[in-house]
Amino acid sequence: HVQLVESGGASVQAGGSLRLSCLASESAIRGGCMAWFHQTPGKQREGVASRYIDEITIAYARSVKGRFTLSQDVAKNTLYLQMNNLKPEDTALYYCAAARTCSSIGTLRESTYDHWGQGTQVTVS
Repeated sequence: HVQLVESGGASVQAGGSLRLSCLASESAIRGGCMAWFHQTPGKQREGVASRYIDEITIAYARSVKGRFTLSQDVAKNTLYLQMNNLKPEDTALYYCAAARTCSSIGTLRESTYDHWGQGTQVTVS
């Protein structure tokens, strides 16, 4: 059974930083693909950053490249998203996602993932 629990969301001023954490069950963090998505009201979830099954290949959405960094601590079963230079348009509910099987070209697609956390809210003003 895969469990994903996000934390770290908060309200910050533009230009500030946050680090989101996703505590995952061992079966999720060790192998498979994992990713961060965000969602605003009335819109679909969008991929922000992802880690491929090789645990090396990382992809970022264009809107966050150079500002956000995905990392993981396997010993702590935790996936992180370091968010710097935050902008008001980054305001969203952020989700952690996991998939046991995935394609290297689809790691930012919502349809790739079958396990989701409950989300953590990030608000930038």
